[in-house]
Amino acid sequence: MPSPDIFQRERAGELISLTDPEYPKIAALITEAQRLIAEMNTAYRDPAEVRALFSRLTGAAVDESFWLLPPFYTDFGKNIRVGSNVFINHACEFMDRGGITIGDDVLIGPKVNLVTINHPLDPTTRRSTWCAPIVIGNGAWIGAGASVMPGVTIGENAVVAANAVVTSDVLDDTVVGGIPARVIRRIDAKNRAFEQPVAGTESVRTAVPSTEIPAS
Repeated sequence: MPSPDIFQRERAGELISLTDPEYPKIAALITEAQRLIAEMNTAYRDPAEVRALFSRLTGAAVDESFWLLPPFYTDFGKNIRVGSNVFINHACEFMDRGGITIGDDVLIGPKVNLVTINHPLDPTTRRSTWCAPIVIGNGAWIGAGASVMPGVTIGENAVVAANAVVTSDVLDDTVVGGIPARVIRRIDAKNRAFEQPVAGTESVRTAVPSTEIPAS
């Protein structure tokens, strides 16, 4: 049985060194990604052109309902997968070597960072990297300037408030915010109103229209 290649090893969470004999394979795709995002970001592209460039970047076709506003940034590109009716606002950064999976009907605000790659704390190996995937469930909303860290799953219909830093999984139908992000409240079954805040957040109003959530 053949040994796993560097892409399989990286997706499995193995520590990857710049001196790995297979690292040039990763470097080549990084270079390809930078060419494609430069093509996307340095001139006006209509939505169809953006979809075509994004498909080339990821290596997978995207639905016609997909809408991305450039500029867009990524270090790799080939490990991004998006569902239908997804909107990605401008100036987002997807560091996807660990894998980014975005479900259907997801809203991603401007300047959102999805980061699947990290470095060891040990100074002797700090230039090496390890990865863990990010999964964003159907109907989720990631607010402006939020950052999602390696290995995090955002549940269905969840909301991440603007400028939050998400370091652990977010349950379905839950609003989180802050640094590090914590639960603010739950969303009711119809996603139209909000239940009582969780313990410790009593100062937050308990019935807030969705337009007032600080996550645009």
